[in-house]
Amino acid sequence: LGYPAAAVGGRVHVSREASLAWLVFDHPERRNAVSLEMWQAIPDLAGELDADPSVRVIGLRGAGDVAFVSGADISEFAATRTGADAAQAYEDTTAAAFAALAGVGKPVVAAIHGFCVGGGMAVALTADLRIAADDAQFAIPAARLGLGYHAAGIDALVRLAGPSTAKEVLFSARRFTAGEALARGLVNEVVPKARLDARVREAVSLKEKAQQDLENARRQEADLTELVDRL
Repeated sequence: LGYPAAAVGGRVHVSREASLAWLVFDHPERRNAVSLEMWQAIPDLAGELDADPSVRVIGLRGAGDVAFVSGADISEFAATRTGADAAQAYEDTTAAAFAALAGVGKPVVAAIHGFCVGGGMAVALTADLRIAADDAQFAIPAARLGLGYHAAGIDALVRLAGPSTAKEVLFSARRFTAGEALARGLVNEVVPKARLDARVREAVSLKEKAQQDLENARRQEADLTELVDRL
């Protein structure tokens, strides 16, 4: 794939709760920073969950209590992004991961606690709903680090929060609290940290009830149409 050898770190894995499947970013020693290996794993995992009929909703979350995703794992950049070819291969890999998450046909809910920074913001932006714990912190520090931010992430940020907020987030590179993120439309709601996973489960339950109501309505409509045709 054009990458130099790099140390393995972290993993992305699936945890299931009935019809809810969690896609878990698990690299706690790096605040769930996403390694190259983790980026590479995302498209297949997202595709498998999207194709699984037993999965109705996909949740995104970080392992542990400290972070959702604190960005890409910059500790491996010297090995994975040095040179034009390696840098392009890395960007192609992350773009494929974001596209796979954004392209899932099922509802995706991001459960955000702690640090949601850089690439973590891009991951959260692929979700349909973002529910944040009250300790969540949001930032895109690419400008401060002298790095570019991928175009799809910028487009998603502008669509979600508008150009003014997008410029504030990108130009200032500062951290935003959960309350500030809510006020700017970056998240749908903020809940106490202890309630975060439960709130996602409640959202899943409401979605399933709405889906059942829709199916019942369609069934009743079909029955009524059949009855009318017989008259």
